[in-house]
Amino acid sequence: MNNLNSILVEGNLTHDPDVNVTVNGASVCNFSVATNRFYRNKEKEVVQETLFLSVESWGNLAETCGTYLSKGKKVRVVGRLKQNRWKNEEGEDRERYVVVAEHVDFSVASD
Repeated sequence: MNNLNSILVEGNLTHDPDVNVTVNGASVCNFSVATNRFYRNKEKEVVQETLFLSVESWGNLAETCGTYLSKGKKVRVVGRLKQNRWKNEEGEDRERYVVVAEHVDFSVASD
């Protein structure tokens, strides 16, 4: 049985999406979403915290994202987290988390 791995992110694209086709013929679209969080610190000042998340979509969703998304567009992404692991040229372990989109809502109202 699968454990729960679900993420919902709402934010703005930081760059235009990049659509490619794999050697197996599958479409993949990569883009980045910036999401903001505001809170007050102990001095009662408003602080903005920005998180940048890499997103990838596959198949028909990838092609749709490539057609309708552009830098600055506000989106809501529902998906799962994927961890990529590798060793760099010095043999050091590296890792990166990516949101694999299962649904992308293009009609999110702007602020």
